[in-house]
This record gives sequence, C-alpha cells and structure tokens, in this order.
Amino acid sequence: MPRVKRLSASADWSALSSTAADWKAADPALLAAILGQLHLIRAFEETVLELAGEGLVHGPAHSSIGQEGGAVGSIVALRSTDAVNGSHRGHHQFLAKALTHVTKGNLDLSRLVTTEVAEVLQRTLAEILGLAPGYCGGRGGSMHLQWLPAGALGTNAIVGGGVPMAAGNAWAQRHSAGRADSVGGAADGAGTDLTVTYFGDGAVNIGSVLETMNLASAWKLPLCFFIENNGYAVSTTVAEATGEPRLSARALGFGITAWQVDGMDPLAVHLVMERAAARLRAGQGPVVVEALVYRFFHQNGPYPGSAFGYRTKEEEASWRDRDPLDRVAAEMIKLGLIDAAGVAAVREQAVAAVRDAADALVEPDPDPGAKPGRRRIRPELWPDPAFVDVGIRGDLSELTGARTVERPAFTGQLSRGKLIDAVARVMDRRMETDPRIVVLGEDVHKLAGGTNGATKGLTAKYPGRILGTPISENAFAGLGGGLALDGRFRPVVEFMYPDFLWVAADQVFNQIGKARHMFGGRNPVPLVLRTKVAMGSGYGSQHLMDPAGVFATSPGWRIMAASTPYDYVGLMNAALAIDDPVLMLEHVDLYGAEGEIPVDDLDYQLPFGRAAIRRAGSDVTVLTYLSMVAHAAAAIDQTGIDAELIDLRFLDRASLDWDTVGASVKKTNAVLIVEQGALGTSYGGWLADEIQRRFFDWLDQPVQRVTGGEASPSISRVLERAAIARTEEVVAGLERVRTGFGGVNR
Repeated sequence: MPRVKRLSASADWSALSSTAADWKAADPALLAAILGQLHLIRAFEETVLELAGEGLVHGPAHSSIGQEGGAVGSIVALRSTDAVNGSHRGHHQFLAKALTHVTKGNLDLSRLVTTEVAEVLQRTLAEILGLAPGYCGGRGGSMHLQWLPAGALGTNAIVGGGVPMAAGNAWAQRHSAGRADSVGGAADGAGTDLTVTYFGDGAVNIGSVLETMNLASAWKLPLCFFIENNGYAVSTTVAEATGEPRLSARALGFGITAWQVDGMDPLAVHLVMERAAARLRAGQGPVVVEALVYRFFHQNGPYPGSAFGYRTKEEEASWRDRDPLDRVAAEMIKLGLIDAAGVAAVREQAVAAVRDAADALVEPDPDPGAKPGRRRIRPELWPDPAFVDVGIRGDLSELTGARTVERPAFTGQLSRGKLIDAVARVMDRRMETDPRIVVLGEDVHKLAGGTNGATKGLTAKYPGRILGTPISENAFAGLGGGLALDGRFRPVVEFMYPDFLWVAADQVFNQIGKARHMFGGRNPVPLVLRTKVAMGSGYGSQHLMDPAGVFATSPGWRIMAASTPYDYVGLMNAALAIDDPVLMLEHVDLYGAEGEIPVDDLDYQLPFGRAAIRRAGSDVTVLTYLSMVAHAAAAIDQTGIDAELIDLRFLDRASLDWDTVGASVKKTNAVLIVEQGALGTSYGGWLADEIQRRFFDWLDQPVQRVTGGEASPSISRVLERAAIARTEEVVAGLERVRTGFGGVNR
C-alpha cells in the first residue's frame, strides 16, 4: 500500500466576525465616520439610478447599493497615500476613498456635509454624467473614476483588468522611501503605504488576477486583493462558475494569508483590514479578503435581480434585512451613540447633499413639448467636442532642451560594435543617471544579460532594479503600467517575443495605451516595452511576428525602431525621456550586425519624430524600418531604380515624420512600403491609407507594398522563407513600381 501524507497550506485562512464586545470597544468617531459615509454613498447611488431612469446617464449605471459596507469598512482607516483601484461597480469604493481623504476619516454627524464633501459628491456625479467638471473631464464616466490626490487610482471596466496595475502601485510603494509620487509630494508613509484592489466574484477566475496573486506573493508586495463576493456574475452564481465557492481559498495556492468576512458588517470588515494592513505595512506580503456582500439591484439599472428571474424575492428580502446601514445604526443606538432621530437626520443630510449636487448639474427641460418634471443636463457643462482627442499622448514638452545629434553631426569617438551591445550599454548609462528606471521581464536577471544579452552586467550593478518575472505577461506588463502611472519609477518591460503581447493584450492596449486619455488626458505613462521581431530564426508562428501594425492602430502608444546601433542609443534615450508608453522594436537579425557606437557619449537623443534618408533618389519613395532597411538598399542596388530610401525610425501616427515623407512623395510621385511580416497584421496597411489621404494629388500610381504572406511563418526553413519578405521580395516590389511608370523614361 502506498504511504499517504496529508499536506497543509503554508498560509493562514480564517473567517472573522464581530462581537458585541468589538462594537463596544470601537472608537465612536470611527463608527460615526462609517455611518456617515454609508449614508452619503447610499443617497448618491439612489440619485444615480434616478438620473439613469430619466435617461441622463449615458451608458451603464452599476449600482453598489447593498455593497457599501465592504468598501467603507475597508477604506475608512486608510491613509490618503494608500491607494485603491476597483471594478466597473466602483462608485462606493471611489467615494469611500475620496470622502476619507477630504475628511481625514472623521465625520461630524450633526454637520455631515462640508464644502469638501459637497465637492466630492458633485464632481463624482459630474463624471458619471460625462460632464467637464468631473474628475476625468467626463471621459471616464461611471466605470473609470480616478482622483490621484486621494489615492483613487481608477476604477476599471474590464473584469480583473485593474488588478495588475494595482500590483505596480504596490511595488512602487514598497520601494518608494524618499521618492515623490505622481501627486508631486513625498508620501508621509513612504515605504509602508499599501494598495487595495477591489474586484468581484467573477474576476477570481480571470487569468490576470491569478497571475497577479502569484507575482505579488513572490515579490511580497503590500497588496490587498479585496473580493466583493456578491454571489453573482450578472446572473451566473458562484457555485455555477467554480468548484470552490469559498473564493478566498484562491489565496492558499499562492501562499497568501486570507480572510473571509461578512461584508454586510462594516465593523467586521474594518477589523479584518486592521489585521491585513498590519501585515502589508510590515512587508509580510499580500493578503486576500473575501467580503460576502449583496447587490440589491440587477447588474445594471434600477430593477432587482428577481425581475430577471435569476434570484427569488425571498432571497433578496433576506439580504435587505441585513442592510449595512441598518446594522451600523442599530449597533450605535444600542451603545447610546445616536438615536433613531439622529439616524434620520444623517439620512436627510445625505439626501439633501446629493440632491444639491444633482441640481448643480441638471435643470428643468425648457422644451415646450417636454413632459412635466423632465430634466436635462445643463448644456454649459458638457465637454467641448474639441477635447475628444486631447491627451491621447503627451505634448512632448519634457523633451524641451534635449540634446539631439544625428550621426553625420556627431563629433565624438566611435567604435564598431553589435547592436545588442548598444542595447545593453545605453540601458546601463540611463540606469546610472536615472534611479527611477527598473527593468522587468522573463530571465532578464540571469543568463549573462537575458536571452539575448540586452541586460548584460546590469543585474550585479543595479541590485533590485533588474526584475526577473514569472512567465505571466499579463501580470508583469500590467505591473509595469501601474509603476508608470504611479510616477516614482520608469519601467522598461521586456517581452521575450512579440507574439506574447496577445496574452497581455488587455494590459497593453486597454490599460497602458488608454490610461492617459481615459482618465482625462493628464496622467503621464512613462513606460518602454522592448521586444524583438524574430523572423528567420525558426521559432515558428507564435514567436516571430512584427507587432508594429497592431500597435500603430491602437491609441496611446509611440513606436520606435532602429536599424543601426547609433540610432538605437538615440532612440532609447528619447524613449526613456518622454512620458508616453513607447514600443521599442528590435530585430534578431540586427543584434549581431555591427555598426558605429559612441565610445564615451551615450547621452544624445535623435531628433524626435525625424526619419532618416538613407539614400536620396527621384524615382520612388521606399519607406521601411528595422532589418528591411538593409534589404531595401540591396534591392535598390540590384534594380538600378533611383529610389529614395527612408528609414522611418518613428512609426506611430503622431510621431512619424510626415514632412520628410511628404517632401519625398512630392518629388518621386510613387511609394513602396516595405516590411517583412505577415499581411494580416501588417504595418503598411494603415500607412498606405494615410499616404493616399495626405498625398493623393502627387501620386502617379497606387501605393505599392512589400509584405510577407498571409500565413504566419512556419518552423520549416523553406516555409518560413516563403512566408516572409527579404531582398528578393523588395526587388519584385520595385519592379512593380517600375511597371507603373508606364511610358515615362526614368
């Protein structure tokens, strides 16, 4: 018979509930703050539903009514420098953090609404209504609420999407002693602050959440994973969605201490958070808190779930009997801290305050045909339509005064070296001069510089700043995004291969790329994402892609691509100086290619947004980047066509050198776009469209393109070669252009 030994989890897992003694021992000021916040949030949410019913909320209204106890109980004792982020159902989390910030956690129940509290209510409601006075200028709406001075990092419409970003904020907090945060000041609790990330039961099965739990545990981040378990993901029950409905059990697989608590009891939640915060501030790693709560209404709107048939009225009534507002009021009355009239007065103040906030934003509809009582948004409060694209990226003012030097003007000493050496050397130089820079990715800390040598010598020289990650692109890409938004660090994230971006697509495109614009256009997102195109290396269809086309058609990203070591230094210096996310594209074929690298001067930038004319010509404009610059040059020599070869270097819509491209097109009247990768995700598609829109009158023939085939490259050497473009395909492209010359002698 085999011998069986029962194993036990390495982390504690417990349930906590409050007792009469806990209520008696609680600070009366704490209970007053909890009661006041509960009523303010409840009145606020009732008003949101009322306005939604009138058609004044454009989009969903995910009510938190019933779930306020978890948010208030967990946030009321936090510092302003502690941080929270949340989910699409996040009004209560945002308000609890904002109210705690402006009141310092203290509320006078006889004078509940101060000027500061009234402003929080009005600006939050304005944001939900999509109005200019809102915290994000009306862009965020109900699901994207952010106020960084209060430590409210932003609620998130993607289920589980904000969790990796919270990990980045927590990493910054743990390593932030002496550093200024994104608000512009050094935190009083620098090094001991914490982050709470809120999400519902549906998110516990999302990969980004589980990846982040693992990463937070491995790195002992001060991050609380707060699960608001309301029993339903829309209409699907927890029991239907998972084999372990006790959701805090997820923590045990990652060695994380966890608690389950009655979220309808705000004091119990507060007591759990006291214990959780002590662990987090002491550097003992993350925690999981599962609060059992209940949303009194459907997923969205003013109707109960029973109206849609997935809950019974009896179930809903049983939870309403446990309303957290009633629980706190009853306990305070029992302790003689308030009476029923006092509770009613708190309710009246809250309702009046939110009514005043609404009245400042809406007015009676003056249309003679409007029904009596119909209201409308005050027209002067709508955002200016001209604001629509403001803040997709920054204005690059941070580059003012930067020293820029093109290779022909460089007067320093040069030596021959490989491009991969330039990658490591410029990163070394920037890390030496800028302590904010941290590098993270798979194996970047080992193998004598990662898998290609890009971090050679850096691990020993900069301890704690070269971070080898688990194989979890979702988690570490999002963590990098959170670091960037925090502002105290400047992350450089490496994807070993570009195809891996698909497993992190939410973090890359929905979060990092959209963050600045979505939250009002003001937040810097200083992040560099390095990756290498690997076509020709035999790694097959899931490792080789050129992602330029995907990034070029996604908002927020800047894209840079160097074809020489000298240019790489100048581009990386620019990428690490700007406050936008930058995709730094590299190519395996160029890593070993030799070129000129400055010996002592690694501090210059290339002029931002300027392409390089590698060969002047008058017959056709050839636009390309990375390794295809050399292939295009060879093809031009073979054909004898007098082509103007332009190395784009800056590939995104906002940074591309349209002046140089336009001047060339007006001279040659023909364009050939050259790239190596597959047709479907190609960069040239949008570029050809844009050129024809901008320069149609100067084109004598359609824009021609050289790309790989429709299929992704295969591992077979023969099939891989057939799937990608090299010199021969550029020759064929140039001959197509020559055919288009017609009878014109060139």
